[in-house]
Amino acid sequence: MIRAARPDDADKIANIWNTAIRETTITFNPVEKTPDEVARLISKATFVWESAGQLQGFARYFQFRGGEGYRFTAEHTIMLADHAHRQGGGRALMLALCADAKDAGMHTMFAGCSAENPGAVHFHAAMGFVPVATLPEVGFKFGRWIDLVLMQKRL
Repeated sequence: MIRAARPDDADKIANIWNTAIRETTITFNPVEKTPDEVARLISKATFVWESAGQLQGFARYFQFRGGEGYRFTAEHTIMLADHAHRQGGGRALMLALCADAKDAGMHTMFAGCSAENPGAVHFHAAMGFVPVATLPEVGFKFGRWIDLVLMQKRL
């Protein structure tokens, strides 16, 4: 089941996000999220996937860059619990996210995928995103430089 995120989801979302922050390079950010910070971030344009009564993943979108000229361009975050991959929830989250962004007047959506996460690149390609650039060595985590693959979908 896909639904809009609520403030009481913040702890569970933070848990999924912080596991990725601590253990992977799918995000270059090394600083964990607090539940209060997550609660502020999910005030709108955030969806969760629940299965068997458990929150399995989340997705949110936000303006790609600051400034009025970017008001029709969004970027997103999508993360699933480790055990929740390949069950259809990521696809359902992405469909809900893109539909909501389109309804909100967004023209295009960007994905910034770690080059160390080929599964994310494959997932986004399957969802209609097209690679538009690889930014070499723009991320740094776990003592190494990491490329970022930018992918775009016109909504």
